[in-house]
Amino acid sequence: MDIKLAKMKAALDEVVQYQLISGDIAIDMNNLIGQHIHMRYTGKQQCAACGQFKKIFAQGFCYDCFMKAPEASPCIINPELCEGHLGKGRDVEWEKANHVQPHFVYLAVASSLKIGVTRSTQVPTRWIDQGASFAIKVAETPYRKLAGDIEVALKTTFTDKTNWQAMLKNNIGDFELVDEKWQIEELLPSDLAQYMSEDDEITEINYPVQDYPNKIKSVGFDKAEVIEGKLLGIKGQYIILDDNRVLNIRKHTGYHVEFES
Repeated sequence: MDIKLAKMKAALDEVVQYQLISGDIAIDMNNLIGQHIHMRYTGKQQCAACGQFKKIFAQGFCYDCFMKAPEASPCIINPELCEGHLGKGRDVEWEKANHVQPHFVYLAVASSLKIGVTRSTQVPTRWIDQGASFAIKVAETPYRKLAGDIEVALKTTFTDKTNWQAMLKNNIGDFELVDEKWQIEELLPSDLAQYMSEDDEITEINYPVQDYPNKIKSVGFDKAEVIEGKLLGIKGQYIILDDNRVLNIRKHTGYHVEFES
């Protein structure tokens, strides 16, 4: 079947349930673990924003949309740059609907301990997409920039990046998340500390993986027309194949492939 790749839909359960969705097609990826899958890149790329068949520049967007679409605004990566609460942005109404909304600052453990920001409606999806095994809410803010300001204030103490190779090897550090969280309060100025969340629940996330790789070989459709093999598991937005190969599905958003299992 011909499908357009996009970020897999993920639902939290005893193990994360993954679906690869393209139009009316929904592939239950968990059911394919242990089976042989075959994907052939057709050469077609389709922008996630405008829908035109154009070369993907970055994050699933063609160059024009990467430079103009609100979904690709600089404040997506750097929330401290957000101006939605000021009535500004690439698309003011989009900003109101997505960034002038409650946001969480969180701590997550995918390998080491990292700080992050996400819209409240994206919990726990954001944590799953990063391959986190444990996560806790640190602060809740009324709009995105404030959450970004808190993250920036903590970047000298915590990383804001996921070590994706360690995450895929399942090399998970041991942290006391509640203790780590409340030490943060002392690191923040009072105008930001007021947003600390009283919710100390730790979310544990388990992934459908039969075997974790002991080393990592990243593969992609820019170098290989065909990617196939036994599906050993899924973590974050990566599928794990035999021979220590991993494919980042989200990175290939907009790529059309012939998918068989």
